[in-house]
Amino acid sequence: MTLAAVFATTGLAAQAQTAASAQPVASRTAAAQPAGERFPGIGRTATPAEIRAWDIDVRGDFKGLPPGKGTVATGEKVWEAQCASCHGFFGESNEFFPPIVGGTTAEDMKRGRVAGLTAGTEAQRTTLMKLPRVSALWDYINRAMPWTAPKTLSTEEVYAVTAYILHLGNIVPADFELSDRNIAQVQAKLPNRDGMKRGMDGGHGLWSAKGKGDVQATACMRNCDSEVLKTSVLPDYARDAHGNLALQQRLIGPVRGADTTRPALTEPVSARSRVAMAPAVAATAASAPAVAAAKSPAALASQFACVACHAPAAKLVGPSWQDIAAKYASRSDAAAYLSGKIRAGGQGVWGQIPMPAQPQVNEADAGALARWILESRR
Repeated sequence: MTLAAVFATTGLAAQAQTAASAQPVASRTAAAQPAGERFPGIGRTATPAEIRAWDIDVRGDFKGLPPGKGTVATGEKVWEAQCASCHGFFGESNEFFPPIVGGTTAEDMKRGRVAGLTAGTEAQRTTLMKLPRVSALWDYINRAMPWTAPKTLSTEEVYAVTAYILHLGNIVPADFELSDRNIAQVQAKLPNRDGMKRGMDGGHGLWSAKGKGDVQATACMRNCDSEVLKTSVLPDYARDAHGNLALQQRLIGPVRGADTTRPALTEPVSARSRVAMAPAVAATAASAPAVAAAKSPAALASQFACVACHAPAAKLVGPSWQDIAAKYASRSDAAAYLSGKIRAGGQGVWGQIPMPAQPQVNEADAGALARWILESRR
C-alpha cells in the first residue's frame, strides 16, 4: 500500500495534502519537522513502560542483568519442555540448528581460548566453542527463546537454562546455582573467554589486549608487514564440495572465491612464517593420535556431527542407532560395511535424503563408530 493510500484509509489525505502545500519545500524536509507535524494523527511517543519492555539488553560487564538465580536441575526441566525439540536433550541439536555443546576441553577452560577453532580438529563449531561472554548467552535466551514464544521465560528460568547449558559443557557442576552474584566468576571459566582479544590478522583486530574495541586505529602506511601467515586452510576433500567458488561471486567488489577446480597454491611459505607455524604444527601432529585414541565413540559421534542427523532410539533426519543395528545384525561383515558407509556416504537405503561422505573420519574412528552403533541393540 502506498503512503497516499495509507492517508486515504485513515481519512488524513486532504489534511496531509493541505499541510504540505501550505509550506515551502525547504521547511517540509523530514529533518525540519517533528513526526507529529509531518504525519498528524499517526504515531505517538512511546511510554516509559513500553521502552522498559524493549530496553532489556545485558552488556558484557553485566550491566542490565536483573537479579535472580536458577539451578542446573531446574534448567534441565525447562530445557526438556521448551528447548530439546530444537536443540536436542544434550545440546547436540537437530538437522536445522548447529550444536550448542561440544568441542571444548578442560585445557581450553584453563587458557581461555578454544584450540579446536584453529586446529581444525572439530567437524562443527558449537556455541560454547565460540562464546566469549556469558552475558551474550543469557541475553539471547532472555530475548529470543523459546523459538515459538520469545520472552516468555521468567528471569529465574533464563538463569536456570543458562546454567544447564554451561553444565552440559562441563563448565559448572550438576549442583550449581547460577545467579547475578556469581555469573562473573562463571565468566572466568568460559573456554573461549579470550577468543575476541586478537583479530584474524594477528594484531588487535576486534578487541585490544585491554579488552576495549579498537576504534581509533590508523591505517598502516609504512613499514608494513609484507608476509602473510595463513591460519585457515580449506581441506582438499572439501575443496570442490560446493562447486567452483570463483563462479559464485558478485561481479562488483573484491572477489574472494578461489578457483576450486584447480589444485590449491603450493608456493613456499616464508621463513618467518615457517618459524611461527612450526610449534603449532608439531604439537598438533604429535597430539592427534593420542587425542583420537582417547575419545570414546560417543565423543566421536559428537565431534563429527553424527548426532545432528541420528539419535539413539528415535529417527531424526536419518535412522536411529538401534534401527541401524537391527537392520544389519545378521551380517557377518556388518562392522566393516558400516565403517565404509560412514566414510563414503550414500543414498536410497533409508530414503531419498542422502548421507554425505565423511572423508575426515579416518578408518580407525569409523570402525569404532560402527561397532558402537551395532552394540546399541544389545
